[in-house]
Amino acid sequence: MKVVILCGGMGTRLREGTEFRPKPLVDIGRYPILWLIMKNYSAHGFKEFVIALGYKAEEIKTYFLNYRFQVSDLTLKLGSGEIVVHDGDYEDCTVHLLDTGLHTQTGGRVKRAAKFIGHEPFMLTYGDGVSNVDINRLLNFHQDHDRIATVTAVRPPSRFGGFSFEGDLVKRFEEKPQIKEGWINGGFFVLEPEIVDYIEGDDVSFERAPLEDLAEEGQLMAYRHDGFWHPMDTMRDVKLLESLRQTGKTQWKVWK
Repeated sequence: MKVVILCGGMGTRLREGTEFRPKPLVDIGRYPILWLIMKNYSAHGFKEFVIALGYKAEEIKTYFLNYRFQVSDLTLKLGSGEIVVHDGDYEDCTVHLLDTGLHTQTGGRVKRAAKFIGHEPFMLTYGDGVSNVDINRLLNFHQDHDRIATVTAVRPPSRFGGFSFEGDLVKRFEEKPQIKEGWINGGFFVLEPEIVDYIEGDDVSFERAPLEDLAEEGQLMAYRHDGFWHPMDTMRDVKLLESLRQTGKTQWKVWK
Protein backbone atom coordinates (compact mmCIF):
# COMPACT_ATOMS: atom_id res chain seq x y z
CA MET A 1 0.00 0.00 0.00
CA LYS A 2 1.39 3.38 -1.02
CA VAL A 3 1.63 6.36 1.34
CA VAL A 4 0.85 9.85 0.05
CA ILE A 5 2.48 12.71 1.95
CA LEU A 6 1.27 16.26 1.29
CA CYS A 7 4.37 18.46 1.04
CA GLY A 8 3.24 21.32 -1.18
CA GLY A 9 2.17 24.06 1.25
CA MET A 10 4.07 27.31 1.69
CA GLY A 11 4.35 27.06 5.48
CA THR A 12 3.50 30.72 6.00
CA ARG A 13 3.13 30.34 9.78
CA LEU A 14 6.68 29.02 9.92
CA ARG A 15 8.15 31.79 7.82
CA GLU A 16 11.48 31.88 9.68
CA GLY A 17 12.12 28.24 8.78
CA THR A 18 10.61 28.12 5.29
CA GLU A 19 11.97 31.19 3.51
CA PHE A 20 14.70 29.10 1.90
CA ARG A 21 13.29 25.57 2.23
CA PRO A 22 9.89 23.86 2.33
CA LYS A 23 8.45 23.03 5.74
CA PRO A 24 8.88 19.23 5.40
CA LEU A 25 12.65 19.80 5.24
CA VAL A 26 12.85 21.73 8.52
CA ASP A 27 15.19 19.71 10.72
CA ILE A 28 14.48 18.12 14.08
CA GLY A 29 17.99 17.16 15.08
CA ARG A 30 19.86 15.59 12.17
CA TYR A 31 16.81 14.81 10.08
CA PRO A 32 13.98 16.76 8.44
CA ILE A 33 10.48 16.16 9.77
CA LEU A 34 9.56 14.49 6.45
CA TRP A 35 12.20 11.81 7.13
CA LEU A 36 10.77 11.21 10.62
CA ILE A 37 7.27 10.75 9.18
CA MET A 38 8.50 8.33 6.54
CA LYS A 39 10.53 6.45 9.13
CA ASN A 40 7.37 5.81 11.15
CA TYR A 41 5.61 4.31 8.14
CA SER A 42 8.64 2.24 7.07
CA ALA A 43 8.98 0.88 10.61
CA HIS A 44 5.47 -0.55 10.16
CA GLY A 45 6.36 -2.05 6.78
CA PHE A 46 5.06 0.67 4.44
CA LYS A 47 7.94 1.72 2.23
CA GLU A 48 6.51 3.16 -0.96
CA PHE A 49 5.76 6.88 -0.88
CA VAL A 50 4.17 9.42 -3.19
CA ILE A 51 5.39 12.87 -2.16
CA ALA A 52 2.95 15.55 -3.39
CA LEU A 53 5.15 18.58 -4.04
CA GLY A 54 4.44 22.27 -4.59
CA TYR A 55 6.33 25.05 -2.83
CA LYS A 56 10.08 24.69 -3.40
CA ALA A 57 9.56 21.27 -4.96
CA GLU A 58 13.11 21.33 -6.29
CA GLU A 59 14.50 21.38 -2.73
CA ILE A 60 12.75 18.15 -1.80
CA LYS A 61 13.79 16.54 -5.09
CA THR A 62 17.40 17.52 -4.40
CA TYR A 63 17.21 16.12 -0.87
CA PHE A 64 16.18 12.69 -2.11
CA LEU A 65 18.55 12.71 -5.08
CA ASN A 66 21.41 13.28 -2.63
CA TYR A 67 19.96 11.20 0.21
CA ARG A 68 22.28 8.21 -0.09
CA PHE A 69 25.33 10.46 -0.27
CA GLN A 70 24.23 12.37 2.82
CA VAL A 71 23.87 9.30 5.04
CA SER A 72 26.84 7.29 3.79
CA ASP A 73 30.61 7.47 3.93
CA LEU A 74 32.11 8.45 0.59
CA THR A 75 35.38 7.99 -1.26
CA LEU A 76 36.00 10.59 -3.97
CA LYS A 77 38.54 10.07 -6.74
CA LEU A 78 39.13 13.66 -7.71
CA GLY A 79 40.98 12.89 -10.93
CA SER A 80 38.26 10.74 -12.48
CA GLY A 81 35.28 12.11 -10.60
CA GLU A 82 34.38 8.61 -9.44
CA ILE A 83 32.34 8.39 -6.21
CA VAL A 84 32.39 5.22 -4.13
CA VAL A 85 29.48 4.98 -1.69
CA HIS A 86 30.20 2.90 1.39
CA ASP A 87 27.56 1.34 3.62
CA GLY A 88 25.33 3.86 5.30
CA ASP A 89 22.19 4.02 7.43
CA TYR A 90 19.69 4.57 4.65
CA GLU A 91 16.16 3.34 4.10
CA ASP A 92 15.25 0.81 1.42
CA CYS A 93 12.22 2.79 0.27
CA THR A 94 10.69 3.81 -3.05
CA VAL A 95 9.90 7.50 -3.33
CA HIS A 96 7.77 8.98 -6.13
CA LEU A 97 8.23 12.76 -6.35
CA LEU A 98 5.11 14.25 -7.91
CA ASP A 99 4.89 18.00 -8.62
CA THR A 100 1.24 18.84 -7.93
CA GLY A 101 1.48 22.59 -8.53
CA LEU A 102 2.33 25.61 -6.43
CA HIS A 103 -1.21 26.81 -5.73
CA THR A 104 -3.08 23.48 -5.71
CA GLN A 105 -5.15 22.91 -2.57
CA THR A 106 -4.83 19.78 -0.42
CA GLY A 107 -7.77 18.04 -2.11
CA GLY A 108 -6.34 18.75 -5.54
CA ARG A 109 -3.01 17.30 -4.46
CA VAL A 110 -4.75 14.14 -3.22
CA LYS A 111 -6.61 13.77 -6.52
CA ARG A 112 -3.44 14.17 -8.55
CA ALA A 113 -1.55 11.74 -6.35
CA ALA A 114 -4.41 9.23 -6.38
CA LYS A 115 -4.30 9.09 -10.17
CA PHE A 116 -0.59 8.33 -9.84
CA ILE A 117 -1.36 5.47 -7.42
CA GLY A 118 -4.06 3.75 -9.42
CA HIS A 119 -7.37 2.22 -8.34
CA GLU A 120 -6.30 0.87 -4.97
CA PRO A 121 -6.50 1.91 -1.30
CA PHE A 122 -3.76 4.19 -0.02
CA MET A 123 -2.63 6.06 3.05
CA LEU A 124 -2.38 9.83 3.37
CA THR A 125 -0.78 12.21 5.81
CA TYR A 126 0.70 15.69 6.06
CA GLY A 127 4.39 16.50 5.88
CA ASP A 128 4.46 18.63 9.01
CA GLY A 129 3.58 16.58 12.08
CA VAL A 130 4.96 13.64 14.04
CA SER A 131 3.18 10.94 16.01
CA ASN A 132 3.62 7.47 17.43
CA VAL A 133 0.35 6.29 15.88
CA ASP A 134 0.35 2.54 15.25
CA ILE A 135 -0.04 2.40 11.47
CA ASN A 136 -0.91 -1.31 11.39
CA ARG A 137 -3.68 -0.92 13.96
CA LEU A 138 -4.98 2.05 11.99
CA LEU A 139 -5.08 -0.06 8.82
CA ASN A 140 -6.80 -2.96 10.60
CA PHE A 141 -9.41 -0.54 11.95
CA HIS A 142 -10.06 0.77 8.46
CA GLN A 143 -10.36 -2.67 6.91
CA ASP A 144 -12.85 -3.77 9.56
CA HIS A 145 -15.47 -1.06 8.97
CA ASP A 146 -15.88 -1.11 5.15
CA ARG A 147 -16.14 2.68 4.72
CA ILE A 148 -14.38 4.93 2.21
CA ALA A 149 -12.23 6.88 4.64
CA THR A 150 -10.61 6.69 8.06
CA VAL A 151 -9.10 9.73 9.75
CA THR A 152 -6.91 9.56 12.82
CA ALA A 153 -8.43 11.68 15.58
CA VAL A 154 -5.99 13.12 18.11
CA ARG A 155 -6.12 15.35 21.15
CA PRO A 156 -4.35 18.62 20.36
CA PRO A 157 -1.42 19.82 22.44
CA SER A 158 -2.02 22.91 24.54
CA ARG A 159 -0.18 26.08 23.57
CA PHE A 160 0.36 26.85 27.23
CA GLY A 161 1.52 25.02 30.34
CA GLY A 162 -1.14 23.33 32.47
CA PHE A 163 -1.71 23.19 36.21
CA SER A 164 -3.29 20.58 38.46
CA PHE A 165 -4.64 22.09 41.69
CA GLU A 166 -5.52 20.98 45.17
CA GLY A 167 -7.37 24.02 46.42
CA ASP A 168 -4.99 26.86 45.59
CA LEU A 169 -1.95 24.61 45.84
CA VAL A 170 -0.32 23.68 42.57
CA LYS A 171 0.15 19.91 42.72
CA ARG A 172 1.47 19.48 39.20
CA PHE A 173 2.66 21.61 36.33
CA GLU A 174 3.00 20.15 32.84
CA GLU A 175 4.50 22.15 30.02
CA LYS A 176 2.17 22.08 26.98
CA PRO A 177 0.15 18.99 27.92
CA GLN A 178 -2.31 17.36 25.57
CA ILE A 179 -5.81 18.74 25.92
CA LYS A 180 -8.02 16.04 27.42
CA GLU A 181 -11.26 17.29 25.87
CA GLY A 182 -12.09 17.29 22.18
CA TRP A 183 -10.61 15.61 19.14
CA ILE A 184 -9.14 17.07 15.96
CA ASN A 185 -7.94 15.84 12.57
CA GLY A 186 -4.44 14.48 13.12
CA GLY A 187 -3.92 13.30 9.55
CA PHE A 188 -2.83 9.66 9.07
CA PHE A 189 -5.72 8.71 6.80
CA VAL A 190 -6.53 5.42 5.12
CA LEU A 191 -8.55 5.98 1.94
CA GLU A 192 -10.32 3.85 -0.62
CA PRO A 193 -9.84 4.81 -4.28
CA GLU A 194 -13.41 6.16 -4.43
CA ILE A 195 -12.16 9.22 -2.53
CA VAL A 196 -11.26 10.87 -5.85
CA ASP A 197 -14.97 11.10 -6.70
CA TYR A 198 -15.38 13.56 -3.81
CA ILE A 199 -12.70 15.93 -5.15
CA GLU A 200 -13.62 18.07 -8.15
CA GLY A 201 -10.25 19.63 -8.89
CA ASP A 202 -7.19 21.58 -7.82
CA ASP A 203 -9.14 24.25 -5.91
CA VAL A 204 -10.71 21.82 -3.44
CA SER A 205 -9.49 21.73 0.16
CA PHE A 206 -9.50 18.11 1.30
CA GLU A 207 -10.48 19.18 4.82
CA ARG A 208 -13.65 20.92 3.64
CA ALA A 209 -16.11 19.48 1.11
CA PRO A 210 -14.65 15.95 0.74
CA LEU A 211 -14.48 15.17 4.46
CA GLU A 212 -17.72 17.01 5.18
CA ASP A 213 -19.55 15.08 2.45
CA LEU A 214 -18.10 11.76 3.59
CA ALA A 215 -19.23 12.47 7.14
CA GLU A 216 -22.77 13.32 6.00
CA GLU A 217 -22.94 10.06 4.04
CA GLY A 218 -21.64 7.96 6.93
CA GLN A 219 -18.47 7.12 5.00
CA LEU A 220 -15.92 8.66 7.40
CA MET A 221 -14.68 6.78 10.45
CA ALA A 222 -12.32 8.03 13.17
CA TYR A 223 -9.46 6.03 14.60
CA ARG A 224 -8.84 7.54 18.03
CA HIS A 225 -5.18 7.93 18.90
CA ASP A 226 -4.50 8.80 22.54
CA GLY A 227 -0.73 8.71 22.18
CA PHE A 228 1.78 11.32 21.12
CA TRP A 229 0.99 13.71 18.28
CA HIS A 230 2.39 17.13 17.59
CA PRO A 231 2.21 19.46 14.57
CA MET A 232 5.01 21.69 13.34
CA ASP A 233 3.14 24.86 12.44
CA THR A 234 5.28 27.55 14.08
CA MET A 235 8.83 28.15 15.30
CA ARG A 236 7.49 27.48 18.80
CA ASP A 237 6.59 23.96 17.64
CA VAL A 238 10.03 23.49 16.10
CA LYS A 239 11.74 24.55 19.31
CA LEU A 240 9.50 22.28 21.40
CA LEU A 241 10.16 19.23 19.21
CA GLU A 242 13.88 19.99 19.24
CA SER A 243 13.87 20.31 23.04
CA LEU A 244 12.08 16.95 23.31
CA ARG A 245 14.72 15.41 21.08
CA GLN A 246 17.58 16.87 23.10
CA THR A 247 16.13 15.50 26.35
CA GLY A 248 15.50 12.05 24.90
CA LYS A 249 11.70 12.41 24.89
CA THR A 250 11.31 11.40 21.27
CA GLN A 251 7.89 9.82 21.68
CA TRP A 252 7.44 9.79 17.89
CA LYS A 253 10.33 7.35 17.50
CA VAL A 254 8.69 3.95 17.04
CA TRP A 255 11.74 2.35 15.40
CA LYS A 256 14.88 0.94 17.02
